[in-house]
Amino acid sequence: MGLRLRPAPTTATVRRHALVDSPIGPLALVEEGGALVALSVEGAREGPVPPSFGARDDELLPHVREQLDEYFAGRLQEFDADVVLHGTPFQVRVWNALAQIPYGTTGTYGQVARTVGAPRAAQAVGAANGRNPVSLLVPCHRIIGAGGRLTGYAGGMARKEYLLRLEGVLL
Repeated sequence: MGLRLRPAPTTATVRRHALVDSPIGPLALVEEGGALVALSVEGAREGPVPPSFGARDDELLPHVREQLDEYFAGRLQEFDADVVLHGTPFQVRVWNALAQIPYGTTGTYGQVARTVGAPRAAQAVGAANGRNPVSLLVPCHRIIGAGGRLTGYAGGMARKEYLLRLEGVLL
């Protein structure tokens, strides 16, 4: 099945969130209308739990929580979930391109810029990558700099390295 990425609805809906423990720290899963709209790690720009995440309900999105457990155990390579992306049209194009980068591989900002039809927009891709609201499922950690350099990650470089090692990219 895979991810089902949808644009944001035109009308506001109620948000709720769940907190989940993980090897990279607490994660906040934010749900809106039955779909995941944010997955945030503590210490990231919007780490758990801004008021915009809504009321807490740790029973939300059990299928996503189970898949995260399987991912961190090294048994899941592709998430299966409904995801609603709130962002500019350019950001949404970038996030859709990120979602196409397979487990265990990496891409560069330049490659993503070419994929979204903006070959000179590597820096803009970097900015959109850093604002990815659904980290892990939309794998912004798989983006590296030209020449294979590890570059910034909203959740911190130690987490990026951990995730790339988990996926077998870094040995």
